[in-house]
Amino acid sequence: MTKVIHVHLIHGRKNYYFGSISAIYTVLTEDEVGIKKSSLLHAGLADGGVILNKKAMIRQGELIRGPRTEKERSEERRVGKECRSRW
Repeated sequence: MTKVIHVHLIHGRKNYYFGSISAIYTVLTEDEVGIKKSSLLHAGLADGGVILNKKAMIRQGELIRGPRTEKERSEERRVGKECRSRW
């Protein structure tokens, strides 16, 4: 499963979804999130923890994907091989 970090900005009522904590700070500032990057990295989101402050609610979840068929995988591999051969 792929991890997803959900950031809900309370006052703006906006939701953002990121693949890592570092990615959060490429879009949002520490002031918008209400917590410094270093603090969030040590906060322990991995075990279902939630960070809630006056500005945002931050939680980590898992992206659920449907099963892949063999045909889809084969097509992805073929396209990948073609792209690599052009380099």
